[in-house]
Amino acid sequence: MQLSNEEIRRYSRHLILPEVGMAGQKKICSTSVLCIGAGGLGSPIAMYLAAAGIGKLGLVDFDTVDFSNLQRQLLHGTEDVGRHKGESARDTIRRLNPNVEVTLHSTRLTSENAMEILRPYDIVVDGTDNFPTRYLTNDACVLLKKPNVYGSIFRFEGQASVFAPHLGGPCYRCLYPEPPPPGMVPSCAEGGVLGVLPGIIGCIQATEILKLALGRGTTLIGRLLLFHALEMKFREVKLRRDPKCPLCGENPSIKELIDYEMFCGIPSAPADPGVHPDEVTVQEMKRALDNPDLGIKVLDVRDPDEYEIAHVRGVPQIPLGVLNQRFTELDPNQTLYLHCKGGVRSMKALTFLREQGFKYVKSVKGGILAWSEEIDPGVPKY
Repeated sequence: MQLSNEEIRRYSRHLILPEVGMAGQKKICSTSVLCIGAGGLGSPIAMYLAAAGIGKLGLVDFDTVDFSNLQRQLLHGTEDVGRHKGESARDTIRRLNPNVEVTLHSTRLTSENAMEILRPYDIVVDGTDNFPTRYLTNDACVLLKKPNVYGSIFRFEGQASVFAPHLGGPCYRCLYPEPPPPGMVPSCAEGGVLGVLPGIIGCIQATEILKLALGRGTTLIGRLLLFHALEMKFREVKLRRDPKCPLCGENPSIKELIDYEMFCGIPSAPADPGVHPDEVTVQEMKRALDNPDLGIKVLDVRDPDEYEIAHVRGVPQIPLGVLNQRFTELDPNQTLYLHCKGGVRSMKALTFLREQGFKYVKSVKGGILAWSEEIDPGVPKY
């Protein structure tokens, strides 16, 4: 391929680098990358790869832009709220560099479609935020012999690596053979994330992709890079391929994609998602608050900082983190409705209280977000 005069001007700062030059820039422009996720990590990855001139960029995302995304997901602006993330991302990328071919995969990555979606691309980059998709991405990459440029973020910490057994390194399963129990690791929606953190980790991932495309430098294959923003410290952990790994080891037992929701212990959605024996609706919560004679106590199990952001008047608080110290303040014979932000922590609190002998405990489905949407829009959503 030949670079046009416009491309030469655009990529001139690459071209004068001896390690890149014309030959290297042509390699970048001939490389195809699939970015799984167009959110916090996907934003810097996609934007810097587009600016660098990556030839083809695939984006896998089925979500829409929410106001809460704007604090860190720079692919999207205020005017994009409510739009499909893929379409918003494509428009941003085209403004950055119209020479980049953008392909949207507006679907959830599953065991049924992953091999077909990943196969046409040279490099895959993991910008996901959940364990089933991370294991699915890893397994598909290993089976297809494609580099998996990994990154993850939470609160003030991030990590990055390149998993590529076909290039002599380990895979994600070598590092994390088993997923954590469901709900053990809070999502960013539950635990929060510093807005600049995905920018830092995503830029590291983009750097690794360009190095792989160029075939230059020392990649993160066999290394896990850890970053702590509050301490402004990087540290490195050496990774080795596990010879007993069920996917990339000497005698692999995983030879095709599996059910990753089941592997991660996530139950299948019920046929009727509105029915769950341990849950009540926000309408039932309101009924309990409006009728004290029912004898139902409503309890907020979120953290104090969240309570300050938004709370339901008259609902006391015992944070989940100290519930094991303060549960004796509650009457085990009283009916309790527990709520949090979206319903995850309230289910954890329910499980704990049941173990302590509380029989009449329910989790409020959707938490305070559902209360804001269905009962009182004056309560802020966050």
